[in-house]
Amino acid sequence: MKIAVDAMGGDHAPQEIIIGVEQARDLYPDVEFYLYGMEDQIRPLVKNQDRLTIIPTTETIDMGEEPVRAIRRKKDSSIVRAANAVKAGEADAFFSAGNTGAVLAAGLFIVGRIKGIDRPGLTSVLPVADPKTDQQNFVYLDTGANAESKEKNLVQFAYLGKFYAQKVLKVAQPRVALLNNGTEEDKGDKLHKAVYQLLNDDPEIDFVGNVESSELLNGRADVVVTDGWGGNAALKATEGTAKTMLSLIKNGILNGGLRAKLGYLLMKPVFGQIGKIMGTSNYGGAVMLGLKAPVVKTHGSSKADAVKNTIGQIREMLSSKVIDETVIHFSAIDQAEDVDNSSKNS
Repeated sequence: MKIAVDAMGGDHAPQEIIIGVEQARDLYPDVEFYLYGMEDQIRPLVKNQDRLTIIPTTETIDMGEEPVRAIRRKKDSSIVRAANAVKAGEADAFFSAGNTGAVLAAGLFIVGRIKGIDRPGLTSVLPVADPKTDQQNFVYLDTGANAESKEKNLVQFAYLGKFYAQKVLKVAQPRVALLNNGTEEDKGDKLHKAVYQLLNDDPEIDFVGNVESSELLNGRADVVVTDGWGGNAALKATEGTAKTMLSLIKNGILNGGLRAKLGYLLMKPVFGQIGKIMGTSNYGGAVMLGLKAPVVKTHGSSKADAVKNTIGQIREMLSSKVIDETVIHFSAIDQAEDVDNSSKNS
């Protein structure tokens, strides 16, 4: 397996990217890496060149740059070169911690959509925080690739999430839910009411109804489908609440005197368990599902551990052939639609 890596993307690049890649290289003997970026910055950081190839580039795309303009103008940037390697078949997947918009644009315009998919969905694997269930995580999409979505898009997201849950997370029969502002069937706007009916009537989808954002991490489903605007807003609200609570707890301990500090020492193992469950670095990166090859983006602040785990996620995507499953499904639908349209025109 060959992975094209944007070595210059992220707040801690290229150092943490290289460290994480080398950790993954040592862990997975069946994976090779192509490191795209400034050679004078990358080469001194590489400790062992086994299965690592440095591809020199002369440009980088910064976090604040306009995505589409950047990938069109900076042809020799690490993001564009890595994406082109996947398009040309020189690599099997593309990984970056850089400019999110540029990574998504490169995936869409360079790697390309699977035929039959209107809009790829940005997909995250989120933790389940309910101690009453053995479920550890769930698939959540779209988290922001599409500001506006149609009914067809959300139904396609359901299938994309289903295949990912089956192949990568090893869930035999994924339960699919729709993020909405209430659990009742008649809740939501026109779009969500229509999508509810479409998913509920689809015999290939195990639809379990609506889920509210307050129940998002409670394990109601293995796949939660949402439009990009609402999905991104709910995700950021959840992340922000978690950070705020941690900050309040930390300040309470620091300012609570000796009793609070002793209490923290007694509770330290519990805090460690919570951190392990909720830590974003444990679940890999966000995947642009619906493209012809894995395009995976980690958070800009990711360090080596998150990079290593994301490489493991990409490896599982490649070995499980989840993209092949997606291509087969949507190609069959596309062919059926072509036949139907042809018969109508004749």
